Amino acid sequence: MQTWRLIPLLEAPGSIQMALDSWLLTQHLQEQHPPTLRFYTWKPATISLGYHQQQWSAGWQQLRWQGVPLEVVRRPTGGRAVLHQGDLTYAVVTSGLAASRLQAYKTICEFLIEGWRSLGVPLQYGQAGRSYAHQANCFGTATGADLVLADGSKLIGSAQLRRGLGLLQHGSMPLLTDAALFQQVFEGTSTLPTLPLTLPKEAIIETVMTALIAAASECFAANLQVQPLSDSEWEAVLSRSGEWKVKSEA
Repeated sequence: MQTWRLIPLLEAPGSIQMALDSWLLTQHLQEQHPPTLRFYTWKPATISLGYHQQQWSAGWQQLRWQGVPLEVVRRPTGGRAVLHQGDLTYAVVTSGLAASRLQAYKTICEFLIEGWRSLGVPLQYGQAGRSYAHQANCFGTATGADLVLADGSKLIGSAQLRRGLGLLQHGSMPLLTDAALFQQVFEGTSTLPTLPLTLPKEAIIETVMTALIAAASECFAANLQVQPLSDSEWEAVLSRSGEWKVKSEA
């Protein structure tokens, strides 16, 4: 059984979260860091853009949530824009998976499927639509790398970065996202999934995360060892956080 690092749930600005994901992949490629699983939330509310995304609304940086401006950051991975408010994000850094990008997605997504199944929620893969390349909103369509509910609504959108034998895959689950803010950002281009869980709001993120950690241990045959970031690791990550911020055009 391989030892993986499990970083405790982290709430932080989007630029720091993206810097950390990127740094973890770099360290893993340099054989300085084991495979890693982590979960995180975003504060303040943030919109993340795919690394190569060119189409997005300039008005997003004028939006506010609970009196605080939304941040806009760029992900190291591809895909389209994602609103991060009330969502739970996962990240996996590992290596040695199949050469096929889609097969690598499915290898990693197995723990998401099994974890949600343990909560009584079956998921299946989406089907790529021709409109995907023209969508600004990641949740506007579901590709073969995404996971959807029985009614076809997208519950988990994932994106991937591959470097040599290593890869970073992270994805968002809108568990407690405010529907009004979501519609304000994406102007009715899609709707949030109806979460089929009968749990108090304050227990949803912890319940989902616990189920997914247990599933990851089984699916990856991994011994997950909890290890928070050290002071030196924080220093390295913070020094890279600025590169992920999208500057305002105002």
